[in-house]
Amino acid sequence: MSITEISQLLKRTVEDRFGFVRVRGELSGVKRAASGHLYLSLKDEGARLDGVMWKGNVARLGFLPEDGVEVIATGKLTTYPGRSNYQIVIERMEIAGEGALLALLAKTKARLEAEGLFDVRRKQALPFLPQVIGVVTSPTGAVIRDILHRLADRFPSHVVLWPVLVQGQGAAEQVAAAIRGFAELAPGGPVARPDVLIVGRGGGSIEDLWAFNEEVVVRAIADCPIPVISAVGHETDTTLADFAADMRAPTPTAAAEMAVPVRAELLAQIGELGVRQRRAAMRYISLGRERLEVRAQRLPAPQSLLDAPSQALDEAGENLRRGLAARAQVAGTQLQRVAGRLSLPLLAARLERARERLVAQRLSPAMLTSRLREDRRRLDSVSRIMASLNPDAVLARGYVRVTGADGRTLVGQAQAQAEARLTLHFRDGTVDVAPLEDGALPTPRAAPAPPPRKPTPPKGPVQDDLFS
Repeated sequence: MSITEISQLLKRTVEDRFGFVRVRGELSGVKRAASGHLYLSLKDEGARLDGVMWKGNVARLGFLPEDGVEVIATGKLTTYPGRSNYQIVIERMEIAGEGALLALLAKTKARLEAEGLFDVRRKQALPFLPQVIGVVTSPTGAVIRDILHRLADRFPSHVVLWPVLVQGQGAAEQVAAAIRGFAELAPGGPVARPDVLIVGRGGGSIEDLWAFNEEVVVRAIADCPIPVISAVGHETDTTLADFAADMRAPTPTAAAEMAVPVRAELLAQIGELGVRQRRAAMRYISLGRERLEVRAQRLPAPQSLLDAPSQALDEAGENLRRGLAARAQVAGTQLQRVAGRLSLPLLAARLERARERLVAQRLSPAMLTSRLREDRRRLDSVSRIMASLNPDAVLARGYVRVTGADGRTLVGQAQAQAEARLTLHFRDGTVDVAPLEDGALPTPRAAPAPPPRKPTPPKGPVQDDLFS
């Protein structure tokens, strides 16, 4: 026989004889290939058995295989001719006994705790009054009914349920996906984003609650930006989800109590605060009224404030009356004394004396002449100034003054060009001219020679020339 033939015969013999086996052993050398297949070894005190678990079966595992975990593997034995060894092809694998589960739980807890997933500083505070509450649990269990009933009693709220499996194959992945799904909801979207999450299920054995011990669930809770309340099992049940959550509730009902306050207590508290507010406001009013009354008692009576001014007014009135009478009497006495001086003959005599003084008054000529000299001097000074400022005074020296149609003196070429007619003022008269349109001057003509002047005969006798 060839090597291949005997290897195939051995393979069929082993598979026919051991087509279905269940073995118990400790995992060793667990390795997951890039293809998704799982390679491992099962060992006990005296032997070792290689094993492989294909990708499809790995996805249905209810726990994370690790070295040192005691498991019960179900499958068939086969050979691998390439290395001349035999192995078990595992179709299903579960942890062997509660002790092994607890050992795996402790090992996983220690590893995750070392990463800081259970650190108290990572935990978030629960909102005082959440508007939306998200619940991750089975839609058919008693958990959701207990939560809804308790919320209705304490504070009716908007609840969004994400239905998941809470035990068995794929439960951990669904729970983790639900937590991440709630965290990815956008505020104000079609589905309301919860303010707090409740992850829970009812009680059960450690195997029933194992999905909440899976690393994928623990990491999803630790990474969730929304505060999470873990309500898995009863009060004595503890899972790794409880350590990663922001708050642990002993029961799902207790989780609902932690999520919302009691509405009736809030209303009573608000009412009490309102009463205290009104009392505080009235306290200031009462205190102000008391202070006002005390200060009002210290003020004098209004009538007493007017007594002194009234008395002073009466005295002033009496003094005024006496003063007027006395002044009238004095004035009467003075009038009687002066009345003797106002007789008609006396007035006539005084008028006559005043007339005589007026007639005797004469004007002095020196006063008039000095005043005339002063006025003439000022007039001469003003005349000299006017003569020096007269623009026509320089015309005798050959200058010409140019005026426009309105008689205004022009001092520039632009003003002259703008006028239709110009008047030239000479020493002995005026000449009207018009400016040229192009501003050019005509060709000057030669001025005629002045006629010879005749000698003026001297007046009077002519004196002979001494040198003729």
